[in-house]
Amino acid sequence: MKWKTIEKALLLGCILTVAITFSGFAGTCETLPNEVLRLHVLANSDSEEDQALKLAVRDRILQEGSAVMDGVSNKEDAIEAAQEAIPALEKAAQEEIRERGYSYPVSIAIEKVYFPTRQYGDTTLPAGKYDALRVVIGSGEGHNWWCVLFPALCLPAAEDTPELSEVLTPGELDTVQGGEKYEVRFKLWEMYEWVRENWFS
Repeated sequence: MKWKTIEKALLLGCILTVAITFSGFAGTCETLPNEVLRLHVLANSDSEEDQALKLAVRDRILQEGSAVMDGVSNKEDAIEAAQEAIPALEKAAQEEIRERGYSYPVSIAIEKVYFPTRQYGDTTLPAGKYDALRVVIGSGEGHNWWCVLFPALCLPAAEDTPELSEVLTPGELDTVQGGEKYEVRFKLWEMYEWVRENWFS
């Protein structure tokens, strides 16, 4: 047990040293979750049928939620709008599940969720804990799907919603849209966040 503790401390120390080396980048990675609300859909299992159902529920959620972020200008308002929409979204998701011949329950809530580094087109979000509208189908043990509700990267029908450039600082925008120049840093940051999430939380 003592060796495991020392091993963890040494590994975290090495990763933290790397993170500090890129202190500006690390600081940006820490603050980005404060600006973003994500969507997270979990399938009942990894069977082909359950994964297909996950995508159908995802599409229904996106369709029903297309106007949820209309007029929303900041993350706090986005969370409030998503919270208010949960009953209607749950009803729509449950209808979709039943129409496809399944009896799985579905639950939707705003939760703090760990995400690995993820790329959306030309935008990369670093690993970390983000607030998310979390949709759990059945046991929620299958592979998941995620995107960004605010700013509305996966709700193209949303109106009067700020662009990413209007929500993030210039430094944050450069980080998420920096492409290959930050690729190694994103990987190092993800290692650091994974260790912190799995070993020290």
